[in-house]
Amino acid sequence: MNPVSAVVLYLVFWFMTLFVVLPLRLQSQSEAGEVVPGTPPSAPVNPNLKKKFLLVTVISAVLWVPVVVVIVMGWITIEDIDFFGRM
Repeated sequence: MNPVSAVVLYLVFWFMTLFVVLPLRLQSQSEAGEVVPGTPPSAPVNPNLKKKFLLVTVISAVLWVPVVVVIVMGWITIEDIDFFGRM
């Protein structure tokens, strides 16, 4: 696997995990009862982005490593998933 491909694959895992983790444990301003003027009531009170980015980094690394190992070791190749014989 090319190093650039590995980084791109990691970033795909990272962003997909980010979109799953972002809404977890989120409290809106309307739920907290403190709506700041000029903001929508659905805006988060404290999104905890630093903690969520760290959590996303760890989760995506745990998911990414086995996929890279499978690709590098050649356990699953493109010929294994080429159902139409075009590769």
